[in-house]
Amino acid sequence: MKRPALKNFRRIVVKVGSSLLIDSNAGEVRSAWLSALAADIAKLHGEGRDVLVVSSGSIALGRSRLKLPRGPLKLEESQGAAAVGQIALARIWSEVLGAHGIGAGQILVTLQDTEERRRYLNARSTIAKLLEWRAVPVINENDTVATNEIRYGDNDRLAARVATMASADLLILLSDIDGLYDAPPGVNPNAKLIPIVESVTSEIEGMAGAAESELSRGGMFTKIEAAKIATTSGTHMLIASGKIEHPLQAISDGGRCTWFLTPANPVTARKRWIAGSLEPKGTLTIDAGAVAALRAGKSLLPAGVIRIDGHFARGDAVVVRGPDTHEIGRGLVAYDAEDAEKIKGRSSPDVMAILGISGRAEMIHRDDLVVGPSGAIPAK
Repeated sequence: MKRPALKNFRRIVVKVGSSLLIDSNAGEVRSAWLSALAADIAKLHGEGRDVLVVSSGSIALGRSRLKLPRGPLKLEESQGAAAVGQIALARIWSEVLGAHGIGAGQILVTLQDTEERRRYLNARSTIAKLLEWRAVPVINENDTVATNEIRYGDNDRLAARVATMASADLLILLSDIDGLYDAPPGVNPNAKLIPIVESVTSEIEGMAGAAESELSRGGMFTKIEAAKIATTSGTHMLIASGKIEHPLQAISDGGRCTWFLTPANPVTARKRWIAGSLEPKGTLTIDAGAVAALRAGKSLLPAGVIRIDGHFARGDAVVVRGPDTHEIGRGLVAYDAEDAEKIKGRSSPDVMAILGISGRAEMIHRDDLVVGPSGAIPAK
């Protein structure tokens, strides 16, 4: 299969691990390398692409600033080091991107933020707004509050979840190694790089190795897990070396890496999930004008809603029915049932006056809505 080209992707998540970002001996950021990476990001940004960064390094930076000894840290020590390191890491990313005239926005997430639909939608909305403002979201696991029981444990899988949340079409994992090999290259000198993985099979999973450095929580195993998450959600993924300067430019120039391909795209994969995997918690009945708008690809506005049924919370799946009660589609609702009842049939400018807050203009955003081709979506 033909190798994809970086220029064909519109929304890209770049994961940067601690072992690349932090000099383990000095305990400081690799400034020259990071400046080169920022230049690569700025180039993609200048071409009109959306770029998000998933960055490790807060604990490593914090323990350096606090002069903590080497070796394993207790949970509370890791959380305290992260609290110090997060401030430093945010400033560093702000400075290197700011040098190119790009704003950076820090987002700290935990496992629940991507698993619970309400919090998932909040994080997704924040990311969308930053991208709309042409800022680069810099995302990290919130190590100050995450615990051993609920944390991701590595930023590879976190990056895959972020890519899914942001409807990215490409996830780039910058690594200590330039891709997936058919055997551990450090042990077998005849190991061969696999340039393209069309599907993550049990054979591919069997090629995963262990973490290669003290600062890396992940290894090839977690990267394969990330590939499964990403490709299932319609996001292509690649593993490439981050040890070189200008690693994104190297990928663009055809450098060595491993691509994990997906047959879907983020929008169709997400809508398939909404249509068939979520149990509806309520029903919105809409007027004929709203039906026409939805069929034309528009979002559902409060003005088009004529009836609310069920007990649902923001982010829950609901059924959308036309005035004749036929099912039009399904989607993730942006308001709790109580608030939806208050604003149904009202124009968007009235929402703030009614609820006392500046709410979202849409009852269901078109990205969170699946409309059946002939008026009905079969039950799953």
